[in-house]
Amino acid sequence: MWFFTSEEKEIQKVCRDFAQNELAPFAEKHDHDETFNLKAFKHMGDLGLLGITSDPDYGGSGMGATAATIVMEEFGKACAGSTLSYLAHTILCVNNLNNNGSHEQKLKYLPKLISGEHVGCMGMSEPGFGSDAVGMQTKAVKNGDFYEITGNKMWITNAQYADVVYLYTRTGPGKKDLTTFIVEKGTPGFSVSKEIHKMGMRSSPTGELSFDKARVPLANRVGSEGDSVHHMMKNLEIERITIAGISLGIAQACLDQCIKYAGERKQFGKNLANFQLIQKMIAEMYSETEAMRRMLYTVCYEYDYGVKSNSLASAVKLQLPKMATKIALDAIQLHGGYGYSREFPVERMMRDNKLNEIGAGTNEVMIMIIAKNLLKDALRE
Repeated sequence: MWFFTSEEKEIQKVCRDFAQNELAPFAEKHDHDETFNLKAFKHMGDLGLLGITSDPDYGGSGMGATAATIVMEEFGKACAGSTLSYLAHTILCVNNLNNNGSHEQKLKYLPKLISGEHVGCMGMSEPGFGSDAVGMQTKAVKNGDFYEITGNKMWITNAQYADVVYLYTRTGPGKKDLTTFIVEKGTPGFSVSKEIHKMGMRSSPTGELSFDKARVPLANRVGSEGDSVHHMMKNLEIERITIAGISLGIAQACLDQCIKYAGERKQFGKNLANFQLIQKMIAEMYSETEAMRRMLYTVCYEYDYGVKSNSLASAVKLQLPKMATKIALDAIQLHGGYGYSREFPVERMMRDNKLNEIGAGTNEVMIMIIAKNLLKDALRE
């Protein structure tokens, strides 16, 4: 994009090279085996990418949504599953802790999370509370210098590998009586109770977290009791922007694969690139991808310069994953039988992208948020 700074352009180049060398060659195998590319994840720490939005005082890079989204796009082209795990660590855990934790908490946890020595995750969704996140029932009860936490968290990215969990709990009867804790691996009463097998994003580990009177020190409470709804909603904005970057990467990868295939595949004695219907499909895919890119990075730019908009964050989260799914389906159609098989990566890209229409708020929830914000005056009774 024309407004990328020299530092953001350098991040783009570094991530593009890294993705092609350390993510793309192993994407199919990790998808097939449902395994996590932990080696590549650790190397992201060496490159300074795991704390891209975090304070340099704790080892972070101090950059914004634009830089983080550039990483998502470049990594998403190569392996969307690995990129989702990167997002869960960097945006859901590290960024949250950087913005809301105390100096002592940040000093204790951020350096190892940012270096890649530790893996992080966030616990929000529950078996019965996905879209209605503030209805969560996992409870934290104060007992002296500790809290005892009981409940379950579902669909947790990085669950099986996490050393640190940024955990939302309920500490009172009110809808907004939510409080955050930092829970360490090995805490008595805390376990990963189930591994979840998925349609896509199979190289990103997902599991269920269980808490049975897990004893968490008072020092690990983030902020005061009841602070968490504000923290949660604030972080959801950058999460929705950056996850849309994964969809942009998938769309661009589908387009690149289609151009390559059209120049190589022959039917009726001619390359597919000579057929007008194929040209139409590729032209539309390009136009849609560029519309996605300009919408997303405009919102990133505004976010970084102080123009925060829940509606715009929800709009990019609504539109980009939907458009990327369409582009991936078109790419499968263009490839014909090969597209439907595992001979080419477009079927994996379609499976991976579908998650982006569900995670971080479903399409339907995004519609509710946007409509409510636009119509709030008209809806008043």
